[in-house]
Amino acid sequence: MKPGSATLLVAGILLAFIVLGYVLKSRREDEAATAIPAAIPAAVALPAAPAAAQVPAKPGQLAFPLPGYEHALRDNFDEKRGVRRHEALDIMVPRGTPVRAVDNGRIAKLYRGPMAGISVYQFDAATTRVYFYAHLDRYAPGLKEGQAVARGDVIGYAGSTGNAPESAPHLHFAIHELGPDKRWWKGKAINPYSLLRQPPDL
Repeated sequence: MKPGSATLLVAGILLAFIVLGYVLKSRREDEAATAIPAAIPAAVALPAAPAAAQVPAKPGQLAFPLPGYEHALRDNFDEKRGVRRHEALDIMVPRGTPVRAVDNGRIAKLYRGPMAGISVYQFDAATTRVYFYAHLDRYAPGLKEGQAVARGDVIGYAGSTGNAPESAPHLHFAIHELGPDKRWWKGKAINPYSLLRQPPDL
């Protein structure tokens, strides 16, 4: 074989290997682009958010603000908190538990204070009552004063802000009957216990 022919043969073989390598590389890249890598787990299906509390069985019944934790409801309305009466219910739940509106209405005030912490005042639809949700960890995204809310809407997440113990996240829930001046911070306290307690057949 002539020297020139040998050179051409070697060049041809090298070219063939280069082309073959390119084809195989392209095929691997195409496969990698369409395959789900085994190292990345499939998306974990998150549990659905709890449904809004059931429709009340009798007039005046409120939706429970912490669906799934009805068993945590205790009547501590008349308990002493220092020298004063509690006049609210403390419902112990894990931090971050969604807090839902107990009734239709609108957000009267988003309040942050040293005692109540991050809290929400909500008027009912008739503006005869104000519902008070306190010691929240944070508000629901986008929540604002004047916003209309429906029974069961998430308005915040339970926590321990304000003067609540860090180790005891809970929802402080109160109801006040409004006077003719309709002040969100002032009214006659009523015990929410019977309005939140679901009848045993539900």
